Amino acid sequence: MSIQRVGVVGFGQMGSGIAQVCAHAGLDTLVREVDQAFIDKGFQRVDGSLARLVKSGRASEADAKAARGRMRGTLSLADFRDRDLVIEAIVEEMGPKKKVFAELDAACPPTTIFCSNTSSLTIVEMAAATTRPDRFAGLHFFNPPVIMKLVEIVKGLTTSDETIGTLREFVTKIGKTPVVCKDTTGFIVNRLMVPYLLGAIRALEQGVATKEDIDQAVKLGLGHPMGPFELLDYTGLDINLHVAEIFFDEFRDPNMAPPSLLRRMVLAGRLGTKSGKGFYEYDEQGKRKS
Repeated sequence: MSIQRVGVVGFGQMGSGIAQVCAHAGLDTLVREVDQAFIDKGFQRVDGSLARLVKSGRASEADAKAARGRMRGTLSLADFRDRDLVIEAIVEEMGPKKKVFAELDAACPPTTIFCSNTSSLTIVEMAAATTRPDRFAGLHFFNPPVIMKLVEIVKGLTTSDETIGTLREFVTKIGKTPVVCKDTTGFIVNRLMVPYLLGAIRALEQGVATKEDIDQAVKLGLGHPMGPFELLDYTGLDINLHVAEIFFDEFRDPNMAPPSLLRRMVLAGRLGTKSGKGFYEYDEQGKRKS
């Protein structure tokens, strides 16, 4: 099966990036949100991203215009009835995801493949809300999807080999690098990264070093582009707390339990760049204050 028509449910930061990548690769791309204002905001985000690609020389104006022309929005999941592939990129909560997939299952033909962009939730549980568990998988893009090359293809217990093969071809077609992993909490990257980030917070709590020196040590000593506290602020402390709670519920590993400092910062509204203050402080454009 060759993927030509893609649907993306959720047009936030991740959904808009995924949709842009698909459209840029020449695919007919339909996005769905629950309110027209969210669709408008998503397209503003896409337009800004395409303009930056043109300015940097990574895309021509003609290519950017063509990509934008392949994208359109809708408020109805029923409009996904002609899609070959639907990628869900909504809130990271099981209940809403299962509800969306049940509605999609009723709207789409049996041939449509369903994927979730979840970073931590169980694929087989979402697949059970549909009548196509063999055509259901995880398709985990990384933020920002336009830049990051990796996509984790998550094979659930019920996912067919044929579906995995189709998704490998699709991921390669949109210019990304696929890796396949089994359906386990955190998959590959987050399974390794979450304990690392939580360990950095504990090191700060224990007075091992300042956050600035820990970030500097990781960047220069390990070659990471961002230190752990820079990354925590960028991805959102509330999101990291939620993911850590999912990990701890699954594994009961003390190294995956949310540190007290992380909980207290979220309670205080210090969520990172999106709130203007996390481990560091940021201006209205999200740039770190000196």
